Amino acid sequence: MNPLLQRLNPYPFERLRQLTADITPNPDYAPISLGIGEPQHATPAFISEALCANLGALSRYPATAGSAELRAACAAWLRRRHHVEVDPATQLLPVNGSREALFALAQVVVDPTRAGATVVSPNPFYQIYEGAALLAGARCHFAPVDAARNFAVDWDAVPEAVWRDTQLLFVCSPGNPTGAVMPLAEWQRLFELSDRHGFVIASDECYGEIWLGDEAPLGGLDAAARLGRADFRRLLMFTSLSKRSNVPGLRSGFVAGDAELIKAFLQYRTYHGSAMGGAVQAASIAAWGDETHVAENRRLYREKFARVLPLLQPVMKVAMPDAGFYLWAETPGDDVEFARSLLKTYNCAVLPGSLLARGQDGHNPGSGRVRLALVAGVDACVEAAGRIAAFLGAR
Repeated sequence: MNPLLQRLNPYPFERLRQLTADITPNPDYAPISLGIGEPQHATPAFISEALCANLGALSRYPATAGSAELRAACAAWLRRRHHVEVDPATQLLPVNGSREALFALAQVVVDPTRAGATVVSPNPFYQIYEGAALLAGARCHFAPVDAARNFAVDWDAVPEAVWRDTQLLFVCSPGNPTGAVMPLAEWQRLFELSDRHGFVIASDECYGEIWLGDEAPLGGLDAAARLGRADFRRLLMFTSLSKRSNVPGLRSGFVAGDAELIKAFLQYRTYHGSAMGGAVQAASIAAWGDETHVAENRRLYREKFARVLPLLQPVMKVAMPDAGFYLWAETPGDDVEFARSLLKTYNCAVLPGSLLARGQDGHNPGSGRVRLALVAGVDACVEAAGRIAAFLGAR
């Protein structure tokens, strides 16, 4: 057995199941879950139709690099959305969702034989980052978020000695769970650190299509191009259709950036056996080519924030995020006990923030907060917010 498996921490949802196993939710209320960030909006019919129309592709092995048509569709989307040009043959690679690709990248770029091999991650964070680092044989160092700046990551809190040993940096913008978006100055700071120490930046942008204001979030490739780094050196961006197009079960996304990194990643993936099936490729081409359904998706999320926040803000400290579909709300007291009591009393599930972070310097930056995923329908989210308000009012 691989001894590195023993270094993995239990996944947050498994920990939550264990922490609530003794609870019987109040049967007077229908269950509502704001715990898992799984989009519940309807999958657009044209995507399902494209999938079904291409089931004949099941009879053929797909190429790991994907079809030229799919790579071209992804490159065209990057041109429209981020105003950047990539070579679809050498700077782009389809993947089976951003989750598996983020994990796999660490296995490609981390050299565990180098003393002090380190991966840097935000804290709180998407748990795949830590697991990828540990199974690649590296240690994980966590950069805390700053509540005073709407939970932007405090990269200056990372010591210079840690940066010297860093081989991979995970960036998430818009952030999970905080929704913070990185401005250009922050990207410039990270690029300078990457140039100085030679580490790779993995930019997780799976929430990048859910923005709540008038301005779309800045992406890593866009930031690099603006700063004269059109070769995207030591940078890869990861995106997915799951949140953008409400197809979490399709497992479809792509990676783009540094051609040398893409070449190495393709070699790894060829052996790993992670090619995207032809029917999924056809559905993906359709999804990347349409913006109407994405605009409607954003409208629904904006409506939910507009109706939920006025119910919650009188009873708890919670603010509009920069982007994404999460609220990062402060709890009165222990976040785990809050989640347990809310589930028991009102049959409403939320995710304790402490399960999404690691303690550092005696403090867990997720403690005393819960993540509320506004992924259910508008009415269900409003009902959940009303239950939370009643729960806090009673306390």
